Amino acid sequence: MRLIIRYFFRFVRLVLTPVILLMEKLTTPKALSRSADDQAAVDRSCENLALYQFQACPFCVKVRKEIARLGLNIELRDARNNAEQRAELEHGGGHIKVPCLRVTQGDGQQQWIYESGDINQWLRERFDPAVGDAVKV
Repeated sequence: MRLIIRYFFRFVRLVLTPVILLMEKLTTPKALSRSADDQAAVDRSCENLALYQFQACPFCVKVRKEIARLGLNIELRDARNNAEQRAELEHGGGHIKVPCLRVTQGDGQQQWIYESGDINQWLRERFDPAVGDAVKV
């Protein structure tokens, strides 16, 4: 019975993955428009950020869409297919759960933010001009 259930969910994942990725492509918003200087400051701030994610995870898609909307150049790390990045996530963040945003502070301290809603809130507070002062990292 376990074998049947396992293959059923593999089949569902196989069918849904292209659908999820296609929907992401079709519904990803355009990036915010910034001046060249402002965008350069945002890019410098994003150098200390990395998003650990699975390609077809709906919650990861939610975060990637917010990253695209805000026009952020955040490094995406594949925690499913890259064993080294998966180990970094488990060692640094404490467990393998995606999405997870790694924030490296100026002093080298690292903060690991889990949950798509918390990550999006954190990104908006720092990079969305409509929320407040942009680029607070």
